[in-house]
Amino acid sequence: MALLRYKPEQGYYTRVLSFFWFLTLALSLGAFLWNQLSTIKQNAIYWQGGAVVLIALIATPLLYWIINKPKIADFMIATEQEMKKVNWPSRKEVIGSTVVVIGGTLLFAAVLFLFDIGFVTFFEAIGILRTSDPQAGL
Repeated sequence: MALLRYKPEQGYYTRVLSFFWFLTLALSLGAFLWNQLSTIKQNAIYWQGGAVVLIALIATPLLYWIINKPKIADFMIATEQEMKKVNWPSRKEVIGSTVVVIGGTLLFAAVLFLFDIGFVTFFEAIGILRTSDPQAGL
């Protein structure tokens, strides 16, 4: 009974992707421990390998069990159903929005650059800001 999946015909992609995401986190922990255990002088490779294998042996069934708990599985099923209802923008809309954002960012950067030049010029003129003179060797 423990190995049976809860509502196996529903929420397949959400469960699989969540499982691999969590497994990636567990393997990242294994990589972290691998680096931390490299400071051991004797039999470091055995301790490193053992830690990674232990994490994999614990994480895989634990993640499988968590993803198939009824409350979590129902949440993932509902999430996948809601994602199917989303009205995704067309490629043309995405490209148009991207162009507007990049153009607006460049325009904003240009305006800030001009303000910066103006402030530098103003503060140099009133003697608050001194820029180093390359000819003076400073």
